[in-house]
Amino acid sequence: MNLTKSCYLLASLLYIQSLQPAFCQQDEHPVWKSTKNQPATLEIGQGAKSFVLNQLKVKILNASQTLSAFQQVQGDTAFDYTAVELLTKRDRNNFFHIGDINISLKRQGEKDWSHYSSAKDRKRVIELPPSKTILAAAEISSTLGDIPLIVKRSWENVGGDLILKFELKNPTEQTIEIGALGIPLPFNNNMDRKNLNQAHAQNVFFDPYIGKDAGYMQVNHLHGNGPSLLVLPYINAGFEAYNPLNTDPTPKSITFEGFHEWMIHSKALAETEWKGIEQWNTATSTLLKPNESKTFALKFVLAPSIKEIESTLLKNERPVAIGAPGYVVPLDNPVKLFIKHHKAVKNITVYPQGALTVSKLKDTPHKWHQYEIKGQQWGRASLTITYQDGIEQTIQYKVIKSEKDVVNDLGNFLTTTQWYENDKDLFGRSPSVITYDYEEKKLVTQEQRAWYAGLSDEAGAASWLAAIMKQVVQPNPAEISKLKRFVNETMYGRIQYREGDQKYGVVKSLFYYEPDSMPAGTYQTDINWKTWSAWPKKEADNIGRSYNYPHVAAAHWVMYRLARNYRNLIQEESWDIYLDRAFQTSMAMIEKAPYYAQFGQMEGSIFLLILQDLRREGLTEAANKLETVMRQRAEHWKSLAYPFGSEMPWDSTGQEEVYLWSRYFGFDDKTRVTLNAILAYMPTVPHWGYNGSARRYWDFVYGGKLSRIERQLHHYGSALNAIPVLTEYRDHPDDFYLLRVGHAGMMGALANVTADGFGPAAFHSYPSTLANDGISGDYGTGFYGYAVNSGTYIIEHPEFGWLAFSGNLKVAKNSIEVAIRTASKSRIFLAKENLWLTTDVGEIETLKYNQKDKSVVLNFNTNQSAMVPNILLTVNPESGYEIEGIKKDKLNRYEIPSSTSMLILRKTK
Repeated sequence: MNLTKSCYLLASLLYIQSLQPAFCQQDEHPVWKSTKNQPATLEIGQGAKSFVLNQLKVKILNASQTLSAFQQVQGDTAFDYTAVELLTKRDRNNFFHIGDINISLKRQGEKDWSHYSSAKDRKRVIELPPSKTILAAAEISSTLGDIPLIVKRSWENVGGDLILKFELKNPTEQTIEIGALGIPLPFNNNMDRKNLNQAHAQNVFFDPYIGKDAGYMQVNHLHGNGPSLLVLPYINAGFEAYNPLNTDPTPKSITFEGFHEWMIHSKALAETEWKGIEQWNTATSTLLKPNESKTFALKFVLAPSIKEIESTLLKNERPVAIGAPGYVVPLDNPVKLFIKHHKAVKNITVYPQGALTVSKLKDTPHKWHQYEIKGQQWGRASLTITYQDGIEQTIQYKVIKSEKDVVNDLGNFLTTTQWYENDKDLFGRSPSVITYDYEEKKLVTQEQRAWYAGLSDEAGAASWLAAIMKQVVQPNPAEISKLKRFVNETMYGRIQYREGDQKYGVVKSLFYYEPDSMPAGTYQTDINWKTWSAWPKKEADNIGRSYNYPHVAAAHWVMYRLARNYRNLIQEESWDIYLDRAFQTSMAMIEKAPYYAQFGQMEGSIFLLILQDLRREGLTEAANKLETVMRQRAEHWKSLAYPFGSEMPWDSTGQEEVYLWSRYFGFDDKTRVTLNAILAYMPTVPHWGYNGSARRYWDFVYGGKLSRIERQLHHYGSALNAIPVLTEYRDHPDDFYLLRVGHAGMMGALANVTADGFGPAAFHSYPSTLANDGISGDYGTGFYGYAVNSGTYIIEHPEFGWLAFSGNLKVAKNSIEVAIRTASKSRIFLAKENLWLTTDVGEIETLKYNQKDKSVVLNFNTNQSAMVPNILLTVNPESGYEIEGIKKDKLNRYEIPSSTSMLILRKTK
């Protein structure tokens, strides 16, 4: 980590701090300075009691009876799930600790909710006597102010597991409604002042399954190894909502995304702070009659590993749902749902009514209930499953158009609504695909964050990148005619230097703020330009940010592919010119942006694709040069314990490139380290928003409209991180977990696209919003991941039988047939035969596999345009499959006449 560079990026937090002076995390934060003068109310000095359970050991403070330590009995016994290093800073009022509670209530006849928190004005609790199972107990009403309830809390050992229990009693003569009940869970996700080694050793990431009684929270080590801590409902504690604890003063930043609370009831918030926002679950409350009591409890257990979370849930008699492929449902392709619980399913309901159809299929051999889920109506939808024991489980789905329709809608929106043509533009941005504000329905041509309007960096380049990458998936001559102009007039020559000593360098922004050098009236007066992000021309022209180069390299590479593989589609330059520009851009990143080039790049996989094409084309000298510099980078990563540095202190974008080059050069240890880190922040849960959603929580500041630190759902990291996960899956086709996570991340690139084709930066996870961000932002970087990585995966699962991910599968007696449903219909992996089929040109409509003779029959789309002279099919040699009677070109691709409707692959070895 480079602290100077980190300071520069941290300055962007001006947006979150009301444009007050920025600070660096290595300096003392104003919050900590101010809280030093406040009384320490946690009373750490009064000591703590230690308890050892079967898997966990805890320390409970004597004065507050909140946790001061939460550790494992085995393995890394020094590791602490609490933010232990901040304990003496966070011992003042308003800082939440595990064991606190938040309550909103109103008495019968009252209109407004009253709010109470055990952290707001902390008082010493009244200790209650322990028992055989109770480790510590207290009446905590005194620390909840003038609350009209008696509140007792206990920490219990039940069968060796830790239970946190709250008993709420109404001692009054009036009925009291509990409208919000939240249990804060501040685990140790604060990476302030830590380098990557320290963060991976000491910190966790946590993600929720907001699934009512079947919900849970998983808490994973950053490195992805060892056990995963699970928080489960135990008594009356369904996971109804997941609320950020924004009143906790702990300063948020790019090294700390904040804490959250587990909401059991949320009606009071739904009527106030979240009013008008459709929540994941129906908001509820509970009534306490006079002298009535009710108990609420959570359970803490350890799963042996991340991949064993679901088996641990079953052992704890929690319902488990597995979606195949997941919870993003294209309208043309039903998905499977497998459910297991020790009690029978009583009822399944759909919301909105008619949005999904649910068809019961035959149970699996080990009694998993199997259903087919079909999307009927675009948008969010959910299932509520009620079991015979009264447990309710909710599963969140997103119904989208077919993958092909989503991609074509996106391409159309980008090249029409987002197309910018203005021959009087003073910044040289015309013609281009430019950032778009979907809420205001206008192009973003001026912004105080210069890159938004400047066609470079992620939030500026991503829209044109998405439009260009779309042509890899579904080339459209009308769109390409516009994009050729952008590439030849605006990108190459303005965004990227085409001559001089800075040739092939990529600038940070074409837009800049320099009023003294521009005509009067150039800049909007309603924008605050007094901020670091309103770059002057010198800063905008800087070519030293390596992250800008992959976007441009990818554009050149797409132009190469279009010119190389299609007839009369690209005629402005020959294909070798575009491939050379892609190569030169790759080299320029190393030479002209050396500092940041030491890190893995988002879309860094493009450099491997370029290298592979250089080799296939016989351009050995260029290929050797590129491989040499890439090896030097990979050797550097090999020397690091956790090679995921970037311009940020912690990041989730370098892993894509680090994994691929480590794998390419045979650095197996680093591929494992990288993959495990990805799985730590990329969960699979029965919720479309979180399933396969790689962690990112600061890019609403750099690429969004609603600017705040917040867990982003399907930010571009989802589809980028899916590249290594699915690559690893093809190397290990028996690992079903990898397929689920990788495919979900891949589909994340399509999940948030609107019905008319707008691609937003990400989806806001805060319950006060739960909506797409309003600006296109850095969306296209994720779509790159879909364009180069999307595929249909066909597997025979030992329990669930034959399944197709992005395919519609039918099983016959001795064969299976799959209709291909990706947008490109160009990549298929048949796991049983390790068969990886890819087309550079041409659409595979169906695959039929004969289980007896192992033959594979492909049916092609014969309605290709005149620009497709041949289907170009690559068959991985490791599979042992060949096609008789068809010649290969110099790139080792079968050249199949485009009029061919069907051919057969046979296994020869």
